[in-house]
Amino acid sequence: MKSNCSRREFLRTAAGSLVALSFADSLLARSRSAKPPNLVFVFPDQMRGQALGFMNEDPVITPNLDNFASKSLVLTKAVSNYPVCSPFRAMLMTGKYPHANKVLSNCNSRSAPFGCELQESDRCWSDVLKDRGYSLGYIGKWHLDAPYKPYVKCENNRPSFAWNEWCPPNRRHGFDFWYSYGTYDYHFTPMYWATDSPRNKPIRVKQWGPEHEADLAIKYIRNEGGRYRKANRPFALVISMNPPHTPYQLVPKKYVDMYEPRTYKDLINRPNVNKEGDTPGGKLARRHIKNYLAMVTGVDDQFGRVLKTLKHEGLENDTIVVFTSDHGNCLGSHEHATKNVHYEESMRVPFLIRWPGKIRPRRDDLLISTPDIYPTLLELMGFGKDIPEQVQGTSHASLFLTGKGKRPASQLYIWVPVGKPAWGRRGLRTHRYTLMISKTEGKPVEYVLHDNVNDPYQLKNVADEKPDVVAELTRELEKWLRKNNDPWLSVEKA
Repeated sequence: MKSNCSRREFLRTAAGSLVALSFADSLLARSRSAKPPNLVFVFPDQMRGQALGFMNEDPVITPNLDNFASKSLVLTKAVSNYPVCSPFRAMLMTGKYPHANKVLSNCNSRSAPFGCELQESDRCWSDVLKDRGYSLGYIGKWHLDAPYKPYVKCENNRPSFAWNEWCPPNRRHGFDFWYSYGTYDYHFTPMYWATDSPRNKPIRVKQWGPEHEADLAIKYIRNEGGRYRKANRPFALVISMNPPHTPYQLVPKKYVDMYEPRTYKDLINRPNVNKEGDTPGGKLARRHIKNYLAMVTGVDDQFGRVLKTLKHEGLENDTIVVFTSDHGNCLGSHEHATKNVHYEESMRVPFLIRWPGKIRPRRDDLLISTPDIYPTLLELMGFGKDIPEQVQGTSHASLFLTGKGKRPASQLYIWVPVGKPAWGRRGLRTHRYTLMISKTEGKPVEYVLHDNVNDPYQLKNVADEKPDVVAELTRELEKWLRKNNDPWLSVEKA
């Protein structure tokens, strides 16, 4: 009797899965035969996944994102696998992990000798859409080019070290409307290179960066007089805002005033911050928590303006809108200033996607990884067959449409020291645990394990208490690294 029940249960489950897959295939087929959707992809820099009002974690004011979430698929466990700027952006654009796309750290003059920049030969998702007839626009921070001498004269660059660099047209991967910069952190006086700007003539602006970029995005969407894109083609527009990146004090006062009369005592609610202590992390959090949250509110305000324009122009139903971030921000949690560590405040990012009538609004705990975004979006848009074989990410398009489909059991964590691809930190994040293993030359291997269910603020390292869990997750991590040809596995002992 027991075996018969098991067999019936198996057949019922299998039949249900087949129905769900058939429905997903039907939806995807319909999207291929219909008019291709537009895409608006918005990602501010350094906005952690906790900084969303509707998530009830940070005490942040985000009315537009809260409303957008009610109409979107919200992935509550989305992460940046390598939570720092350039590696995330390269994974996003190529669908490949860092050792495959060669962006193993931030693009600057220190990493430039190691070829650390987006490769011109990589086929990005934007290249695919360009070949499919899309008009493509990129507005804001790019940070995927290696600086070269003589360095661009600007405040972020010095004669001996450089961050910012112009992106020549041959390296823009299909984006025909260009208004961007490498990395530049003066939010009240940002600089940009337009589509036809030469390297030595950037445009200087006196306006808060996100507001200026939203102004231009609105013009691009409206496309008055056909000045920004070809009116008879679908379009894909990326809006890459720098705030809430440092310096936190560079935020309009009107957003800071929205948090008055609250003080840091009201705004710091994470027990992994030394709220009253005389430590660097505690001091940082007390000094900047209000400005950081105000920056997020400012980004929310500008995002709302973009959404309003899509609706006003009658494009809302024909446009996939994504809101995410390149990484999070510790802001004093665990005594870390910003990102690039395995903690939740660093790794977790917002991920909201809206496609009216196609993607059902809901929350989902899918363990999506950064390289998955590329194939998922292309398949949703009807171009699944155009995804290059070299793409390492997995499409979750069917799951986005139906809630059904194969789900990953873990997400990879990476940090690589400049010029040392086989060293550094690797880790794994599951629904319950975060494992981090650090290999540093001349030091013993370090193991950190956090039970994120019983210890959501990751206050305790339980690696020594749970050796079986460490062993199991290490085996899973090694599968990831073998798949990605990561040389870290070749380092047996530090």
